[in-house]
Amino acid sequence: MHMRIGIDARFFGPRVGGGGLGRYVSELVHALQRVDRENEYVLFLKKENFHECVVTAPNFSKRLVDIPWYSAEEQLRMPREVRLAKVNLMHYPHWNVPVFSHVPFVTTIHDLILLEDPMSARATTRNAFVHGLKSVGHHIALEAAVHRSKHIITISQYTKDSILDHFRVPGRKISVVYNGIRPPTGGETVALSSLGVHRPYILHVGNRYPHKNLDVLLESYADFCRTDGETMLVLAGKSDVFTRELQSYARALGIPDVRVQWIDTPTDAVLARLYSDATLVVTPSRIEGFGIPPLEALSFGVPVAASHVSSLPEVLGDTVRYFDPDDESALTRLMHEAVIAPELWAPLREKGMRRVEQFSWDKTAKATRDIYRHYADRRL
Repeated sequence: MHMRIGIDARFFGPRVGGGGLGRYVSELVHALQRVDRENEYVLFLKKENFHECVVTAPNFSKRLVDIPWYSAEEQLRMPREVRLAKVNLMHYPHWNVPVFSHVPFVTTIHDLILLEDPMSARATTRNAFVHGLKSVGHHIALEAAVHRSKHIITISQYTKDSILDHFRVPGRKISVVYNGIRPPTGGETVALSSLGVHRPYILHVGNRYPHKNLDVLLESYADFCRTDGETMLVLAGKSDVFTRELQSYARALGIPDVRVQWIDTPTDAVLARLYSDATLVVTPSRIEGFGIPPLEALSFGVPVAASHVSSLPEVLGDTVRYFDPDDESALTRLMHEAVIAPELWAPLREKGMRRVEQFSWDKTAKATRDIYRHYADRRL
């Protein structure tokens, strides 16, 4: 049966929406255009990414809704915009749902960092009073997303279990739909020297919020530098207030500036180059809803060291070496091992490349489309 589905695509693209969430929205939109030519889709976009979102299927249309996320304006104006679009069902790809909208919706909840790591949730430069108001608003929106959604999509069993731990909802209301992986390409067009990087180097890809645990990565690297005079540390992600704090911390630990390169908002081509030449990719996070960067690294056949918490063991299986996110000496040992004895990681290479093949965005899009079909209100 034909449906008209709205997708809140304001987070579309890593440049606007940030690494994980922006990529999820853009990849899902592209894949739905490949796998669903039957239903109508309306994509709600901001001015910043309206032209970046390319429509290739005749059943997809774009609607300019230049409303900032996590704002009062979002709560006041989005319900009207959604009503005017005359959709049967909305998909909010994050928990910031407009509480006063009466159009049926499904929500993707990637993680519960808002509840489990308040420091990362407080990624703001606003004063305490304004932040306090925002924080209350965020919790109301999250409650609405969980309780008023017709269905919830999560990107890992770990996140599903977290929701069930924090909220009184039945397990059948939540479906686990894994992210896909589309490894970045174009690395051959980028020279490492143009990035201020030389081999060998250890790489981290992702944002720099506190739950990413980069202070422990820096502590491990500072120890590592005491006996290694050459290997660089490269951190590729969006620069923010946390970046400046981490740069100060690196200096306080005695790490020379020339040993660390901070790469702001890397393009796909830059990421492809960085992955392909890395000695080791490290994912030290304390909370991770899924973990795209370590899977991308595996697709390049690169050794990965990951913390053994949250969704990472579920997603990465037996293809990486794990460490305790609080044990900086364990991570230091893995760094030395990757540099001095890479042959110890060789048996994981084939396993990693096979693992990546299990995750495709077309598979993600088909499962998501089936959820739309099941929960759309066709009476509108």
